[in-house]
Amino acid sequence: MVGNVEKLIPTRYSLLSRLQNWDDQESWKDFFDTYWRLIYSVALKAGLSEQEAQDVVQETVICVAKDIHKFKRDRTLGSFKGWLRNITRWRIADQLRKRMPDSVGEKTIAECPLEEIPDCDAHSLDLLWEEEWQQNLFDAAIERVKRQVKEEQYQIFDLYAVKKWPVGKVAKTLGISAGRVYLAKHRVAALIKKEIQRLENRRV
Repeated sequence: MVGNVEKLIPTRYSLLSRLQNWDDQESWKDFFDTYWRLIYSVALKAGLSEQEAQDVVQETVICVAKDIHKFKRDRTLGSFKGWLRNITRWRIADQLRKRMPDSVGEKTIAECPLEEIPDCDAHSLDLLWEEEWQQNLFDAAIERVKRQVKEEQYQIFDLYAVKKWPVGKVAKTLGISAGRVYLAKHRVAALIKKEIQRLENRRV
C-alpha cells in the first residue's frame, strides 16, 4: 500500500476531473492503483471469497467509469468517499444475491433489499468501509510523518507504539534511555495526529 496510500485520502479533485475522460488511461490506472485495495479489503471482510471480492473491484470500477460524469463536487450532494462506498456496497450485495435461490418469496433476487440478504447488513458494511478508510488515512499520515522525523525516532515509535514492545525492551535494544522512548513516542504521535487532522480537512 505504501506509495499509493497517500493518494487515497483525500481524493484529488484533479484526478476526479481527469476521470471524466474515458480515454485517459493513465488517470484510470492511477484511480485503480489508489482504490482497489480498499474496495477489495471491504469486500473480503463483508464475507466474500477472493474471487467474489475481485469481481466487486472490477464491477465497482466499471460503475465509476460509467457514472463519473454525473458526480459533482458539491458537498451538499455527498462526498466522493460516500459515493464510492455506496457503489461498493451495492456490488457486494450483488455478489451475495448470486448465492441465493432464484427467488426469495415473491421477490426476484434483483429486487431483494440488502436487509433480506444473508450476511449483508448495510450498516455493518458502512462500518467496515469507515474502518478501512480510517486505516488508510492513518497509513497515509504515517508515510508523511516518516519523512519528517529522523529514522531513529520513527523506529522508537514503531517498536513502542505500533509493535507494543515494553519501554524497557525498546530502550535496551536501541541503547537509549526510557525517557527518550517516551519523548520520541510523544513527538511522533503528535505529528501523526496533526497530519490526520490535515488530511481529514481536505476530504472530498
